[in-house]
Amino acid sequence: MKSKTLIEKQAKRKRNPYLVETIRIAKKNEAWLEVSALLSYPAKKRIIKNLYEIEKDAKDNEVIVIPGKVLSQGEITKKIKIVALSFSDKAKDKLKKSKIDFCLIDEEIKKNPKAEKVRILK
Repeated sequence: MKSKTLIEKQAKRKRNPYLVETIRIAKKNEAWLEVSALLSYPAKKRIIKNLYEIEKDAKDNEVIVIPGKVLSQGEITKKIKIVALSFSDKAKDKLKKSKIDFCLIDEEIKKNPKAEKVRILK
């Protein structure tokens, strides 16, 4: 696990203000420290998942955290909540049509500071 100092150092190199703020918020909360570490990696190593990959790995009634971007390839049929750094427009449309709950990481940290029922997909 990365230290908070290293996470802070890597976050200073980021140019996206939303990303930097999300890393800062996650770093302050011990339950979300792993997410801040994953977000602080270089952009080349950032996690990108399609809906079919999330469907394959998720179980019903889970909160799935993607420390990166969710893309639209595939469908979600399970009753889950998806939390990510960002969503493609098509992925948002598919999730709305399927009535799947989704939100951004910073919003979920405020709603669920203890990270209960949260699983990070890497």
